[in-house]
Amino acid sequence: MSRLGKLPIKLGEGVQASLDKGFIIVKGPKGELKQEIVGQVKVEIKDKEIITSMGDEVKSKKDRAMWGLMWSLIKNMTEGVEKGFTKKLEINGVGYKAQVSGQKLVLNVGFSHPIEFNLPEGIKAEVEGNVITISGIDKQQVGEVAAKIRKVRKPEPYKGKGIKYIDEVIRRKESKAVTKTE
Repeated sequence: MSRLGKLPIKLGEGVQASLDKGFIIVKGPKGELKQEIVGQVKVEIKDKEIITSMGDEVKSKKDRAMWGLMWSLIKNMTEGVEKGFTKKLEINGVGYKAQVSGQKLVLNVGFSHPIEFNLPEGIKAEVEGNVITISGIDKQQVGEVAAKIRKVRKPEPYKGKGIKYIDEVIRRKESKAVTKTE
């Protein structure tokens, strides 16, 4: 049994939810998200609460896992349309910089040419000094875009140069020691 799946999801101020042919649609002040309901999961909307439950059919391990997954996805949807999600990345390195121009993020991170990263619809990027802030209403999409930006120049373990998450700790290595031979 899913412990989280049993809990009701409360809808915040200005957030509305509706069911439509196997999909749940959540609307809020920041936008609208739509998610397909998978497996044997049943979703009900009652009094500003969304309740997920299992059908009376076979309760296999996969179906129970889908119950918890659907609860988490719906919870993230309600939180996203109300508050939104952000990820912060930090650029470290001499001459490394980033700038936003329209729906493109231009990264100068030690290559012979600038890297142009196209931002998907619904995602905004801001650059303040050496910190890139990625924001949007879809948690999965925000995390994926942040991971792709980090992948452009991963932080290296010797000097720590590259793009890293703001709260990420880079394990540093010592450089090779030169020994004196006599």
